[in-house]
Amino acid sequence: MPGRGKSIGFFIALGVALISVIVLLYVGWFLFGWRHGILLFLGVLLVMMLISGIVLNTFFLVREIRKNEQQDAFINAVTHELKTPVASIRLYLETLQTRAVDEAKRKDFYRIMLEDSDRLLETIEQILRTGRIGHSGRKPILSRIDLGQLVQECVTRARTLYGLSPESLSYQPGAPMTISADIDEVRAAVSNLIDNAVKYSGPSVKVSIEIAATDEKHVSVRVRDQGPGIPQTELKAIFKRFYRARGPSAPRIPGTGLGLYIVRSVAKRHGGRAWAESDGPGRGSTFVLQLPIAR
Repeated sequence: MPGRGKSIGFFIALGVALISVIVLLYVGWFLFGWRHGILLFLGVLLVMMLISGIVLNTFFLVREIRKNEQQDAFINAVTHELKTPVASIRLYLETLQTRAVDEAKRKDFYRIMLEDSDRLLETIEQILRTGRIGHSGRKPILSRIDLGQLVQECVTRARTLYGLSPESLSYQPGAPMTISADIDEVRAAVSNLIDNAVKYSGPSVKVSIEIAATDEKHVSVRVRDQGPGIPQTELKAIFKRFYRARGPSAPRIPGTGLGLYIVRSVAKRHGGRAWAESDGPGRGSTFVLQLPIAR
């Protein structure tokens, strides 16, 4: 809202300035009879201001259209992510209520409903976390964290959640590293990187995770996959809020478009960085989360 308010204020000020110049020209022409040279200068100035105003208006209009498109895509994705598990849970509950089900099938229904509930809660938590991280007044709650242990917990969770073997999702701990960070935010960032790599790997998952010191002050978590890869033109754009990969070769993966935005936001809030590396489509990707080492 503050950014939008500034944009509106800018266009109001621009409009007032243009109107003032026009009024000045007319007043000078009809009442004061200024010299033609001054009027010509003011006329050229007016034309330049008009052209600048049109260019700026077009630029902000295109940006606003793109933002609206991303928000519409986000709303559609969130609606799907919320509606699908709710519909599934309702269907199984109606089945249990209207017909007799043997014990084995009943347990299977309960398992599926719990999985759908977890998916629903994860989507809601993703949205709430985006709001908390995006709130500039809220600072992270810092504590000393063993990064290797935290990543191991995230890897174990992903293996259980997606039913992966150690070969499909491998982890190389490296030397012990301690960071000063908000444990919930860093856990969310690492989990999002792993989930993103697994989802975009397709049916044949081959993801590797490693921790290594970047320099004397920073440590990096590198998540490498063998998925569809990323074009060079999108390596930065994929970290934007609501951004979804475009193009005929981009896989249609369910999601809200907030995962990588959260990763980058967590990195920036802790004085670190997040970026992606890829040799292009079909060559896999590597996502890097860099954080400062605790002093």
